[in-house]
Amino acid sequence: MATATKLEVVDAKGKKAGSVDLPEAIFGVEANVPLIHQVVTAQLAAARQGTHKAKGRGERSGSGAKPFKQKGTGRARQGSVRMPQHRGGGIVHGPVPRDYSQRTPKKMIAAALLGLLSDRARANRLHVVESFGLGDKPSTKTAREYLGSVAPGKRVLVVVDREDQVSILSLRNLQGVHVLFQDQLNAYDVVVSDDLVFTKAAFDAFVAGRAAKEDTK
Repeated sequence: MATATKLEVVDAKGKKAGSVDLPEAIFGVEANVPLIHQVVTAQLAAARQGTHKAKGRGERSGSGAKPFKQKGTGRARQGSVRMPQHRGGGIVHGPVPRDYSQRTPKKMIAAALLGLLSDRARANRLHVVESFGLGDKPSTKTAREYLGSVAPGKRVLVVVDREDQVSILSLRNLQGVHVLFQDQLNAYDVVVSDDLVFTKAAFDAFVAGRAAKEDTK
C-alpha cells in the first residue's frame, strides 16, 4: 500500500483545516520487523533497574560453626547453618545487580521509528489536529470527546509541542492515552499504540527536526 503524500489537518470542530506534507524520507520507509523488535527489546531492557539482589552463603547471618559433629549422628554432614539447604541460608546462583542495557546504534533506533511511523501512515492510523479546541483552560472532558472522534483506537499516542501545556493537562489523565513531546517520540510507544495523533505544531517541529538531522549527515 502506497503512503499518501499529504495528510488532512482536522480543526477543533472535526472539519478539514488544511493539510501537511508527508516527507518520503520519514513516512515512506519500509518497516523492518526484526529491526523494530531488536530496538524495542533494547529499549525495554534499558528501562530495567537491575537492582535485584539475593544474598549468598557468605552474606547471611548465622554461625559459621558446624551445627553438629561430623560423624556419629547418622545424619548428613553439614558445615554451616548458612548453607543453601538450610532455612534462612544463602541462595545459590541468585540474581545480582547488573546493567541490562544493550548498545543500539542511533541509526538503528531512527530506522525503527521511521518504519513504524510509515506503517501507521499507510494504515491511516496517523492523524494531525490543529488543536483540541480547549482555549486557555484545560478540559479533560472536551479532550476525551474530541480525541474519540479523531482516533478510534483503544490505545492512543498523542504528540504535542512543549509549549502546549493546556493540552498536556487535559490529556494526561485519560485512560488509554499517552502523551509525549515531539522530541521524545520512540519506537516502543508507537508500536504499543493503535493510533498516533500529532498536533500541527508538534508535527511541524518533528519534521523540521528530522530534516535538520538529515542535513547534518
